[in-house]
Amino acid sequence: MPVTLTPNIPDQDGFYDELLRAHEGLSKEQSDAFNARLILVLCNHIGDRDVIRAALAAAK
Repeated sequence: MPVTLTPNIPDQDGFYDELLRAHEGLSKEQSDAFNARLILVLCNHIGDRDVIRAALAAAK
């Protein structure tokens, strides 16, 4: 299954605002830890190692 790289989130601006608000009040270290946890939660949700591997490659 290929990784979707075209816009695929409804209300992208609203999502971005939610993401920024999730980081409000966090230190740099806390924000980095939040991002790491979010990545792990989303990877677990995807569950497909091939898709995750393709996403890692696309992010590089």
